[in-house]
Amino acid sequence: MRVLVSLFCGGLFGAGLVISGMTNTLRVQGFLDLFGMWDPTLMFVMGGAIVPMLFAWQIAARRKLSVLGGAFPVPHRTIIDKRLVVGSILFGMGWGLSGFCPGPAFASLSFSGASGLVFVVSMLIAMFATKPLSDRLFKQQ
Repeated sequence: MRVLVSLFCGGLFGAGLVISGMTNTLRVQGFLDLFGMWDPTLMFVMGGAIVPMLFAWQIAARRKLSVLGGAFPVPHRTIIDKRLVVGSILFGMGWGLSGFCPGPAFASLSFSGASGLVFVVSMLIAMFATKPLSDRLFKQQ
């Protein structure tokens, strides 16, 4: 049952990204271009996600178990440290330069051609390299 719910939720998320235009890299970059041809679409998409989640987190806070019976995930780390700041900066730079973040990149694989594939492959390589590189750079904080 968990796999079916995950598949449905992932499909719904992907469909939402495609319908809202968030798989269009030019639209995302247009949102980040504050002094050029600014496109506010992403702001409305974010608002459309944040508002329902405010209610969902309020409901989840009152429950002991999720709808499928599992425990709610708890963050492993809650501090803002160098790793988080550097990772956020790298994520933002990649997002701004390419117009892709992980969700839309995977959602657009079927139609974005070589550029989407290059981004996803590069992203996966970076994800696998993150732990060993950050351990060396930050010496196990």
